[in-house]
Amino acid sequence: AATAPSELGSSIRGEGEVAAKPLPSADAPAAQESLEELDQRYAPYARRDAYGPMGRGPLGAAEAARTAVAAAVLLPLRVVAGVLVLVAYYLVCRVCTLWVEEERAGGQGEGYARLQGWRRAWVVRCGRALSRAMLFVFGFYWIREHDRRFPDAEGKDLGQSELLERPGAIVSNHVSYVDILYHMSSSLPSFVAKRSVARLPLVGLISKCIGCIFVQRESKTSDFKGVSGAVTERIQRAHRQKNSPMMLLFPEGTTTNGDYLLPFKTGAFLARAPVQPVILRYPYKRFSPAWDSMDGARHVFLLLCQFVNYLEVVHLPVYYPSEQEKDDPKLYADNVRKLMAVEGNLILSDLGLAEKRVYHAALNANMSA
Repeated sequence: AATAPSELGSSIRGEGEVAAKPLPSADAPAAQESLEELDQRYAPYARRDAYGPMGRGPLGAAEAARTAVAAAVLLPLRVVAGVLVLVAYYLVCRVCTLWVEEERAGGQGEGYARLQGWRRAWVVRCGRALSRAMLFVFGFYWIREHDRRFPDAEGKDLGQSELLERPGAIVSNHVSYVDILYHMSSSLPSFVAKRSVARLPLVGLISKCIGCIFVQRESKTSDFKGVSGAVTERIQRAHRQKNSPMMLLFPEGTTTNGDYLLPFKTGAFLARAPVQPVILRYPYKRFSPAWDSMDGARHVFLLLCQFVNYLEVVHLPVYYPSEQEKDDPKLYADNVRKLMAVEGNLILSDLGLAEKRVYHAALNANMSA
């Protein structure tokens, strides 16, 4: 699955320029624009489904009736089943961490990232199985996966050490909170989470067990270098040690509607290690699982009220950085981003989290006017 890094980098630069369609920045009084103008201006975050902006659009009689029936029948069953799955994994994690001391590293919570032997095996196996069960509860009965990691495996010399080839991180586009469930069912990686997650009932222990790195994102005085260093160290460890969990990182830093790819932050690429790019798509007919411009409670409610949800996944070949990319994390990040845009038929956008917040504020002002 090895493509020459120098050839890959040059080809991506050429194709990425064609795919790029930068959008205007938020420099106008957005609240005075119409919904159509806002959706065009902030296209990566605009909802195109039957429920409209922020899930508050007018519904037809048939759709309203369908949602009401699902809320009365399907929603309670899924909530109960989801809680049972969550409790089951919590109990597994509780047993696997008995008489194990929680680790700390550089002020960033390590949780139980270095569980070994049967403890680690049970956390991984049960975590993957129960994450897939949770996806089933959410209506993702079938997941279409396209594996392009070994397109030319036949006839190739695969004698190179698997340990040296192992990526240290999974980099994925970010569309929904469901993304994390899928990656947990696929490989159970560690990821970065808010520090408050560690204190949540049930979820807190689970997040520690899979080795999350906890950060105080709201604090302007948080030690960014400490977080970045912890992530880099974890990626390098996963690259060197086969039994260490890989890091899952969403370089965009926020979610989109799934049709666009925002600029990548460099945190996943500072470790100079290979990365595994993964592209997620959520085809839909009525309600989009993308968490772009809705509050969380409304989104979970509508997602659970949709009988079937769809997910398509594309696993790209491991990306091995060239020496130039290792020395320039921004170049490394840009080239991986362009590759994912081309392979996933995604539109490159210049917008980011700041513009998303402006868009949300403008939508609220527009719809309450």
